[in-house]
Parts: sequence; structure tokens; C-alpha cells
Amino acid sequence: MEKALTRVGSFAISRKAKDEISSITKDLSRFSSTVEEKAKWVFDKLKGKPSKSLPELLREHGLPSGLFPRNIICYEFDELKGKLVVHLPSSCEVGFKDSSVLKYATRVKGTLSRGKLSGIEGMKTKVLVWVKVTHVGVESYKSDKVCFTAAGVKKLRPKDAYEMPRDAIKADEF
Repeated sequence: MEKALTRVGSFAISRKAKDEISSITKDLSRFSSTVEEKAKWVFDKLKGKPSKSLPELLREHGLPSGLFPRNIICYEFDELKGKLVVHLPSSCEVGFKDSSVLKYATRVKGTLSRGKLSGIEGMKTKVLVWVKVTHVGVESYKSDKVCFTAAGVKKLRPKDAYEMPRDAIKADEF
């Protein structure tokens, strides 16, 4: 009986150790990629690559300029692939004029093209519970609605609620 308990105990300890090591590895990987991305951003700045503000970039692509909060650290945009990465100092929430709330991770990724941000990672909205936003789009530049797709459900919201970047409130977790 004692041997069986020892085996069960050692199995539980080794499993916990593997989980901890896996968690540390993920954290190091995330930290490494963040440092690499920020170094690239600084290097581009030093090379004199003119960068627009994120609200200007969103507006040029037909999206409301206040889709992201004011407190972003920086953003990266690969024009050839349309890949957008927005860096924030911490997980945060933003309340908008239409009473909707968006939650952002420290890094939000997506593919930016004319009138839409698709394949989004790192953004949630509250619909009874927090659900991941996968797509944000505007049908035409004349449209007064923004379509958010979360958990496969499309929700139309007034475009003017997202016209100005707003202050964010720090969230405990994403």
C-alpha cells in the first residue's frame, strides 16, 4: 500500500513539475518574441521609417479610429501581409458610448485590410459572458454600423461609438 501511495504521489509531483516547466517555457517564449518585436519597432524608428498613429492607420483602412484604447505602447504593421500587432502595457478594458465593452490582451493580432480586421487574437467582448472577437468590419465607408463577430455571432454596433480612442481600465486577466 505504501509503495502505491508513493507512486501516486511521485506521479502527481512529476506531472505538476512538467506543467510548471511548460508554463515557464511559454512565458519565456512570449517574452522573447515581445522583445524581438519591440526591438524591430525601435530599429525601424531609428532608420527613419515614418509611422502613422494607429488611429490614422485604422481610418485609412476604413475602420473607426477608436477601435483600440489610447494607451497602446506601439503597433507593427506589415503592409505586404496585412498583419497588425498592437502592444498594450497590460490587459485592459474599454467602455464605449453604446455601453459595449471590449477587453484587450497585452498583444492583439489580426489581419488588416480594407474595411475589416480579421483573424483577431487578443480581443474579447461581453455578451453575458466574455467571448473572443474574431472579426471587426465595416461594409462600406458610408456605413454607420460596425460588425463585430464573436463566437460565430455577428453584432452590429453604431460606428460613431468607436470614432475616438478612449482611456482603458486595467483588467486583472485577459
